[in-house]
Amino acid sequence: MKTVGAVLWEPGTRSGWSVEEIELDPPKSREVLVKLASSGICHSDDHVDTGDIPLGWGPILGGHEGAGVVVEVGPDVTDVEVGDHVVLSFLPSCGKCRMCAAGVSQMCVMGGGVLGGFAPDGTHRIHARGQGVGPFSYLGTFAPYVVAPLDSVVKIDADMPLMPASLIGCGVPTGWGSAVYAAEIELNDTVVVLGVGGVGMNAVQGARHRGAKNIVVVDPVASKRDVAKDFGATHAVADFAAAMELIAQMTDGQGADRVLITVGVAGPEIVEQANQLTRRGGVIVLTSAAPVLQRQVEFDLFTFAMSGKRLQGTLYGSTRSRLDVPLLTDLYKRGELKLDELITKTYKLEDINEAFADMRAGKNIRGVIVYDD
Repeated sequence: MKTVGAVLWEPGTRSGWSVEEIELDPPKSREVLVKLASSGICHSDDHVDTGDIPLGWGPILGGHEGAGVVVEVGPDVTDVEVGDHVVLSFLPSCGKCRMCAAGVSQMCVMGGGVLGGFAPDGTHRIHARGQGVGPFSYLGTFAPYVVAPLDSVVKIDADMPLMPASLIGCGVPTGWGSAVYAAEIELNDTVVVLGVGGVGMNAVQGARHRGAKNIVVVDPVASKRDVAKDFGATHAVADFAAAMELIAQMTDGQGADRVLITVGVAGPEIVEQANQLTRRGGVIVLTSAAPVLQRQVEFDLFTFAMSGKRLQGTLYGSTRSRLDVPLLTDLYKRGELKLDELITKTYKLEDINEAFADMRAGKNIRGVIVYDD
């Protein structure tokens, strides 16, 4: 079928997204065609444009957050049927590999190929200008239709609104899970969240869900600091120095129990800043992406080792899509998880470059591409 999509023809050159005609093949074995309601604008797609995530190939159809309705199924599809409402997960889960069997499906072996430039079988489903186009994360949600592997599709209840559901494909579980699972926040903890964009704001929600006493957000953008209090933050400061002073007063100089790094791009100094904010025996969670070729960081290894702290990396917030996507939709329907409030502005697909410019300028918590019926 012919449709339109936002394509990067020269990833890493900051050339921006070209919205143009693309052609989708019909779904093959264990694949489905999904008509999307919307797609989130995530920093990871921008990393491909800037080169912080160097691909070494192109073109790529961007987008990896989406939700919609199944309109066609390929052979051997038994989990979903036409008419089902689904969330597309940016990390697939095969359910059979060692990682999935061990209960860490966010580390599924299929995930190693999400930026490989092809569908899981090594061929293209997307074509433009007479050549194959690679999808972001096997998906490519910057188009109103997606041919998705069944392993990337999670069925949700039909009464779950699709636009907020689209955010549950990446940003929401990454932030929420960073607090709930990776940081293992405990009742009455003092927590610091460094950066409150689309991921950090959900880390705040996760900290609130776990019963943290103090939730301190650090962000240079005043509007985000203000909004963070609506999501559960108890305190908000603009920079590291102010955070150090506040945490020292708040904890009698002991430091925060948990510090979560959820900035858009992790610079070389931020891990050490988190280290200084964390108490002895506390936990630092690194969720943010950093430029792939960044190797040097500032870090006081001696103090870190002698203090018994833990530095925890996390992918997808250590969530498991088949378990946590339904859980998060249920929390939303019960009024215990804010999703609609995350959406600062909606855009048409042809305005995608404006959406990314707004993201870089700190104007949005989450921008969302909305597709017409």
